[in-house]
Amino acid sequence: ARALFAAGFRRGDIVHNTFSYHLTPAGLMMETGTEAIGCTVVPAGIGNTELQLHAISDIGCTSYVGTPSFLKIILDKSNEMSVDVTCLTKACVGGEALPSPLRQEIESRGINCQQIYASADLGNLAYESSAKEGLIVDEGLLVEIVRPGTNDPVDDGEVGEVVATCFRNEYPLVRFGTGDLSKILPGTSPCGRSNIRLQGWMGRADQTTKVKGMFVHPAQIARITARHPEILKARLVVKNNDSKDVMTLSCEVRDPSGVKNSADNLADNIMASLETVCKLRGNVEFVGVDTHPNDGKVIDDLRSHET
Repeated sequence: ARALFAAGFRRGDIVHNTFSYHLTPAGLMMETGTEAIGCTVVPAGIGNTELQLHAISDIGCTSYVGTPSFLKIILDKSNEMSVDVTCLTKACVGGEALPSPLRQEIESRGINCQQIYASADLGNLAYESSAKEGLIVDEGLLVEIVRPGTNDPVDDGEVGEVVATCFRNEYPLVRFGTGDLSKILPGTSPCGRSNIRLQGWMGRADQTTKVKGMFVHPAQIARITARHPEILKARLVVKNNDSKDVMTLSCEVRDPSGVKNSADNLADNIMASLETVCKLRGNVEFVGVDTHPNDGKVIDDLRSHET
């Protein structure tokens, strides 16, 4: 309800809800939210585009709930069939990414389009307000951003996995890992809501990959990093050279040249840890602090981008 209210939904609105009502809870979750505001709900579900199009027009639905891609399908079909759906003036979309061109195309039809970030386990995690500058974390949750493969919180502004704690008596969850990547934005929303904000969905935290037939997990990279305090941050880069998989553990350290030339053979020790933990041989390179992109990646598999 909080996310829907922020998107402009009000008592008396007629909401066309296209989230699924079977096997997944999204349809029922959104319906209970709209009813809490005082809206009337059309439980449309998925599919039957032409029927849904006529339902929107005949009933006079004022609001849309569902994925942004299905809303575009409905709008395109309305053009094709010359069905008037100008009654729709607002939309709360989720379940997938909302690229700027798609938002612009929806809003060019006179529909205010705002996002909700939710999951089956937690319900609403964060939502967009009229400011449309990041997603405001739902006030009923405690949200952290942790380094993938670990339980360690990262600094504000650094990309990591979204972890949430909810305190509902019916279904409490403590540090539930969503598997999604995001980061905390500085400051508060210009709309006046004061809770912390997320950048939005920035990819998946599960970066598990297979090298030479063996799975390599972010948690393994975390264990290697923990063995060597000189490593501030590590990223495993996987490439394919001459049809052979090659792993390189890129380690951020304070003095790359000094560490490389040190007498304690740190590189050899890290390579030994890499083989022990991952059961695979790999190379080690040292780079300066903040060399790696701020994208939350612990394993960067470049093989799919190579010819």
